[in-house]
Amino acid sequence: MEPGVFGIFRPVMMLPQGILDRLSAAQMRAIVAHEMCHVRRRDNLTFALHMLAETVFWFHPLVWFLRIRLIEERERACDEAVLQSGSEAEVYAEGILNVCKFYVESPLACVSGVTGSDLKQRIVRIMTEQLGSQLGLSRKLLLAVVAFIAVLVPVTLGFTHTTEIFAETKVQDAATAGVPEFEAATIKPNKADGNRRSFMYNETGMSMEGVPVQMMLKDTFNVTEDRILGVPNWAKTDRFDVEAKVSSDDAPKLAHLTREQRRFMLQSLLAERFNLKYHHETRELPVYTLMVAKGGARLKDAVVPEGEKQSGKMRSGVRMNGRGDFEGMNANMDVLCHVLSEQPELSHTIIDKTGLTGGYDFHLQWTPADSAPAGPDGNSASSESDSNKPSLFTALQEQLGLKLQLQKGPVDVIVIDHIDKPSPN
Repeated sequence: MEPGVFGIFRPVMMLPQGILDRLSAAQMRAIVAHEMCHVRRRDNLTFALHMLAETVFWFHPLVWFLRIRLIEERERACDEAVLQSGSEAEVYAEGILNVCKFYVESPLACVSGVTGSDLKQRIVRIMTEQLGSQLGLSRKLLLAVVAFIAVLVPVTLGFTHTTEIFAETKVQDAATAGVPEFEAATIKPNKADGNRRSFMYNETGMSMEGVPVQMMLKDTFNVTEDRILGVPNWAKTDRFDVEAKVSSDDAPKLAHLTREQRRFMLQSLLAERFNLKYHHETRELPVYTLMVAKGGARLKDAVVPEGEKQSGKMRSGVRMNGRGDFEGMNANMDVLCHVLSEQPELSHTIIDKTGLTGGYDFHLQWTPADSAPAGPDGNSASSESDSNKPSLFTALQEQLGLKLQLQKGPVDVIVIDHIDKPSPN
């Protein structure tokens, strides 16, 4: 075995018997100086800790890369210390070569010897006396600042992320505080012919007829279909009739709930009866951006009755007059984006970039996709049907002075981890 330092808390330097006959006195002093450097640096302790990390993260390639670098750096540091102490480079290099010639390197990585690391590179560095420069005060301060930032940045980001999650949880808790639970819910498969669907929130709870689970997911998360991933096929095709009611004591509370609170009640029902489990992710998806077209917007400012202005309760919303026809009444751009995203011609998230913040009255008419599909580029004027109505893209530009542009962007999506067919009533 080669000369080496054994132990961590009470290190012992062990020398092979007869080594003094094979090394000169100067070479022996250099080798001993090398080993004493390992003791001062506590290299055995450092490497023992790294071996522990290797045990825990056995399959991580970065751990093994660090192992090689640690061996290289510890030998390089000791070589530089020996040369700086006054040993001649040629004598020291020859001593290392003689140790390699007559002795076998220790098989234990946590035993500091003299023959570790790449031998050729070490000899070249020693003979050319490539010593690391001493750090002055300014460089030490710079290194300390960099180390401080390296620790501070991930800690700050983690704390900020935790704060955001905590704030989001508090907002969600506040929004759902006092929301009643369904006392009873009946869910039955719908086997009726046709495609009749109804989805209503009523004074006692909610009522659905012929509704697939995917439609329930769209409503409870208030997103388009493309933002709900991992939905099984049966959830898209199988239809259900749902009657869910709260207790008679909780029924009066429903009239004062927001739409978001109603959605939370539906989400609770899906979790209880369909065993819904999900999580959020950010994905790059096709999205439409709604922008003002060349020539400016053609929206009319909403006309609000004087009585509503004085009361502060101004009505707003949209009225659907059938496929390809709806009217906005004191509706903002968020409402318009939501209604447009539900149309088969689009079926993507729409991001408002119009800069319009008011409420507007408008009437939009177009030829639905199943009557006259849009052009291949999605934005050019398509052939008009017998009703002489343009495509949705053209109608937006001609009637409202707005345009849609397809692009990709980061979007928050709902990933369905698990969902089952409804449990028996």
